Amino acid sequence: MTAIEKLKYGAKMKKSIHRMLFYVLVLALCSIFLMPFIVMLTTSFKTGSDAFTIPVKILPRQIVWDNYPAALSTIPYMKYMGNTVFITILSVIGQLLVTPMIAYSLSKINWRGAKVISGLLMAVMMIPYTVTMIPLYRVFSQLHMTNTYIPLILPAFFGKPFFIIITRQFFNGIPNSLMEAARIDGANEFQRYCMIALPLCKPVLTTVGIYAFMDAWSDYLAPMIYINKPDKLTLSLGLQQFMSEYTVRWTELMAAAVLFVLPVLVFFLFFQKNFVQGVATSGLKA
Repeated sequence: MTAIEKLKYGAKMKKSIHRMLFYVLVLALCSIFLMPFIVMLTTSFKTGSDAFTIPVKILPRQIVWDNYPAALSTIPYMKYMGNTVFITILSVIGQLLVTPMIAYSLSKINWRGAKVISGLLMAVMMIPYTVTMIPLYRVFSQLHMTNTYIPLILPAFFGKPFFIIITRQFFNGIPNSLMEAARIDGANEFQRYCMIALPLCKPVLTTVGIYAFMDAWSDYLAPMIYINKPDKLTLSLGLQQFMSEYTVRWTELMAAAVLFVLPVLVFFLFFQKNFVQGVATSGLKA
């Protein structure tokens, strides 16, 4: 083996070792983040005594399938599921309708105050929900909209600052020459938005849709504030019914939690390619 071949072989081995170390690090981090889900999943197949037996084991000593039917029958699970799906679908639709329109106007339409509005959106992102929680409740209460789904759905049709910002950044990556060519061909502003901008922003809209889905599906604080009627509860609130004053039915609660998390996992896995592409390209600038 010549000296050049030895150098190439050494460089190849060094690259392979670095790649192996990278994968080991990624697997270690993944195992850390997945551990709570693994514990939840395995606990859902345990008996009540097995879940707290010392020494604690990750895998169940005896697989129990009855926790899932029991979880579905202990609370009106399907009713709560229907309520959550209804709120989530309308919230996602609202965000996907309004967010690109606002972002497009801030990015591709020259109008007085666009930069000011963009700056205000960045500032509003730093205001936590707990600050606006009480004023919003007073507004919806005076409008007699409490114990309805309107306070949970209506804000989605006004856009969320974070979604607007990342969508605006994506629109900034679309060449202005493309929009000007369409204008020269006779397309008006709405046609340029519908025929050019929207088809190109599919990745970032997928990102917005996933975030909006997760926000609406797992929202706990807003339904707790506005919903008091038992038949209108969402799943995030309904899971509390597994916790009584003196005990918690942990195995059934974990089974219900697994069923609660599965739609989010399936939704993310189905759109993960577009999600990653949207996150990677939303920071481009024209």
